[in-house]
Amino acid sequence: MSREVEHTEDGRWIVVDGRRWRTADPALPDDVRARLLHHLGVARSAVRTSRGDDAAVAAARARVQLAKTGLGERGTAWWEQDEVQRRDRWETALHQLDG
Repeated sequence: MSREVEHTEDGRWIVVDGRRWRTADPALPDDVRARLLHHLGVARSAVRTSRGDDAAVAAARARVQLAKTGLGERGTAWWEQDEVQRRDRWETALHQLDG
């Protein structure tokens, strides 16, 4: 089953099932986006498979948060950051996720 996804005119949000979600930073280089999405997928999988282990679930959720922040979907809105701040956001997230 496929969900219909709408984009707002300003490109900052998508709307899925009537709920608005922030889009990823369009300035992300393709390789950076791919790495962050990989980390996000692995972390989401860890949340699902770590049920019953509160510490592991908390660590996995923290990694989800970090990946989504790196993507620009959480934290300070990417459109409120200058180019240097945006690059620092994703580089910091990748450094922590890769570490």
